[in-house]
Amino acid sequence: MTGRQQTPEAAGQVSDAVKGNWVDRIAPPATRPYLRLSRADRPIGTWLLLLPCWWGLTLAMVADGRASWFDLWIFVGCGIGAVLMRGAGCTWNDITDRDIDGSVARTASRPIPSGQVTTKQALAWAIAQCLIAFAILVTFPPMAIALGILALGPVAIYPFAKRFTWWPQIFLGIAFNWGALLAWTAHSGSLGWPAVALYVAGMAWTLFYDTIYAHQDKEDDALIGVKSTARLFGEATPRWLSWFLAATVALMGLAIALAAPSGEPFKLVALIVGPWAMGWHMLWQMRRLKLDDNDRLLQLFRSNRDAGLLPVLFFAAAIIA
Repeated sequence: MTGRQQTPEAAGQVSDAVKGNWVDRIAPPATRPYLRLSRADRPIGTWLLLLPCWWGLTLAMVADGRASWFDLWIFVGCGIGAVLMRGAGCTWNDITDRDIDGSVARTASRPIPSGQVTTKQALAWAIAQCLIAFAILVTFPPMAIALGILALGPVAIYPFAKRFTWWPQIFLGIAFNWGALLAWTAHSGSLGWPAVALYVAGMAWTLFYDTIYAHQDKEDDALIGVKSTARLFGEATPRWLSWFLAATVALMGLAIALAAPSGEPFKLVALIVGPWAMGWHMLWQMRRLKLDDNDRLLQLFRSNRDAGLLPVLFFAAAIIA
């Protein structure tokens, strides 16, 4: 196991953080370990949690043709909630993985294994973030509140998934795309089949991007016995990624078919371009994929912010079409 005194980032930057990030540059020193627990120095995860929320909200607005000031609050509230719940989830993940993280080169510099915070301090920080997020959640309709509470289950289970299944990315997909259900319901007041299709599309997307991400750790994971789709697929990864790409586009297309208002061709065209553009971005990632180039893998993983933003932009265009 990596010794704490041997970790070069023990008093500073986490090894896989964005270089020159705001946490390392301007955050008060006492807050930095907690912000690092929340991955504030690595914002891509917040985007990946937030974007399905915005898919659900914008598609719901197109489906019923309604827009109100409360939708603006849903939009903003989902953004704040994504920051908080991603932070709480990552903190919980670091608590449960504290022994594993110390044995993996990329994660040994995280706050708990490097000694920047204690496990009790991390747990208190996770609870604080959840409580603030709950204060936002209770401003939503009752059904959305219930869904938000249910989301805690997948968040709690995910860190343990890599210990008992080769498909932990499915559990990540269940947790990370819950916002598609919640935001649709926050707008409409009830859950609908288009939101379910959108949710499953997001799960396929998560399998795509997190398999790419997991290839960074496959050698360390093999040594310590941690499972992942990257290890499971091996050199066949590109073939699996192509299936996840097709599933993402097809399922998002199904969500559109279920939600699109009849007799409005311009809205339908704008909606359809969303998954089409996202699919092309995912294909671009596959063409640049190098399974043994960790810098390339991290770059492609982070590029999924742009891939997921494309449907948001075209769904928003459909609202005003």
